[in-house]
Amino acid sequence: MSYQLTRFMRRLPLHAVVIGIALFWSIPSVGLLVSSFRPARDITSSGWWTVFKPPVVLTTELYVEALTREGMAQSFVNSLFISIPATVIPIMVAAFAAFAFAWMQFPGRHLLFTLVIGLLVVPLQMTFIPILRLYNLLGFTGTFPAIWLAHAAYGLPFSIYLLRNFFGSLPKDLFDSAYIDGASSFDIFFRLVMPLSVPSLASLVIFQFMWVWNDLLVALIYLGGTPAVAPMTVTISNLVNSLGGNWQVLTAAAFISMILPLLVFFSLQRYFVRGILAGSVKG
Repeated sequence: MSYQLTRFMRRLPLHAVVIGIALFWSIPSVGLLVSSFRPARDITSSGWWTVFKPPVVLTTELYVEALTREGMAQSFVNSLFISIPATVIPIMVAAFAAFAFAWMQFPGRHLLFTLVIGLLVVPLQMTFIPILRLYNLLGFTGTFPAIWLAHAAYGLPFSIYLLRNFFGSLPKDLFDSAYIDGASSFDIFFRLVMPLSVPSLASLVIFQFMWVWNDLLVALIYLGGTPAVAPMTVTISNLVNSLGGNWQVLTAAAFISMILPLLVFFSLQRYFVRGILAGSVKG
């Protein structure tokens, strides 16, 4: 018992610092959440921390206004329709490519992998003009397939890198035994590699989904500001430009855009650290 108490006391300062940093880091999100439930007149006249002083007045009027004005509800659906395929497509393609780079032998394998990883240092802004001109020729501009393909291409290098490291850390004896039992490469990939790679795949889902969901620049370039296909980031940026003095509604609009990424992160966060460290240590 004394050993456990001593160990707890030694770790207490570290835990206090971590908890303090977490609470400090959460202050802007808490302030945004509280402000989104305050009446508009209160937001302009006092800080969000005054909500805890009686009388406490909370309302959902800002959420109603945000969802009914400027097509915010449609933009939420558009963001889902953009983010889900733009997350699934690159991860599935990267999983096939990473398995080939990790366990298949073919000429130029290491050179090709180096070229793929080299794409990580290419700025996205360099690709906008040539890809946009190609989309204009094909008639893709302003369509959902255009943004799906763009996000898939931008997310592939990092996805391949992370998955290849994880796949390469799997025990070789496992694959040898499966081949001896008559399993094909497809059987090994779907029945062994994919189930064992859940932590790494979950980490990629978090990264890719949150990046696509929060993206503004790529959506503006390839989709434009058309309300029928505009995601929430574009609609919120238009709110900033058009509402002027009625900026209070942005608190509700911003928090609406945060809800789904938070749910995705917290539902998959137990895999996050395991996936990030995938393949970093072999043993």
